[in-house]
Amino acid sequence: MKQTFDHQALQALAGKHALVTGGARGIGAAVTRLLLAHGAKVTTLGRNPESNNREDERAAGRELQHIVADVSESAVVAKAFEDARSRFGPVEILVNNAGQASSAPFLKTDLNLWRQMLTVNLDGTFHCIQAALPGMLAANWGRIINIASTAGLVGYGYISAYCAAKHGVIGLTRALALEVAAKQITVNAVCPGYTDTDMVETSLANIVVKTGRTREQALTELVSRNPQKRLIKPEEVANAVAWLCLPGSEAVTGQAIAISGGEVM
Repeated sequence: MKQTFDHQALQALAGKHALVTGGARGIGAAVTRLLLAHGAKVTTLGRNPESNNREDERAAGRELQHIVADVSESAVVAKAFEDARSRFGPVEILVNNAGQASSAPFLKTDLNLWRQMLTVNLDGTFHCIQAALPGMLAANWGRIINIASTAGLVGYGYISAYCAAKHGVIGLTRALALEVAAKQITVNAVCPGYTDTDMVETSLANIVVKTGRTREQALTELVSRNPQKRLIKPEEVANAVAWLCLPGSEAVTGQAIAISGGEVM
């Protein structure tokens, strides 16, 4: 789905430096496009070189850079933020979107899988906040949005490690929001349900392999949890993220906002 914007009207974030982890694909790419449209300078962080063609964004005069970094490694994150600041200045908006999901019955969830889910989804969020927060405190302004999941609000079978990590992200969000509430820094979590991304495509493929169902049958099962009977669109998640950055959302902090078609209330 291609996003279109009135570029002259959307400049509320002009001059702000936003850093989006996992910003080259899926939800992260939709967030990146929308923040750019609102006038922000955007750094995307990811383990792989920039794969999408961003020349259209740059040709439109928008400021966009990509840095290769693994958010699970604290020293790598610290260096990536230093590089990001050297061009665009302090990070004022942080969107922790990078993540992984793997499924297994609990008794087949070994320590490696457990650690992997916590390292990428929870530790990565921790490392990036630690790298961004000093600058926000110095500026007395900041926005931190953690992309969690409905799996951080409720339980789902066969993804206990992922659920534990995402519940941890929401606990971190709530605790930090209280610490920095008087500093004009807000900290929120956005919690999508099943979203039309590569991650869900991988989940569908795994269901097909493990159960013998068709992709259509597997998809029907996934969307049955959503009262609207559909996958969430990445752009719908991006809209929530952008709103939390824009003027008028200052009183919203410590929240875990479900974008799930009514699956979680």
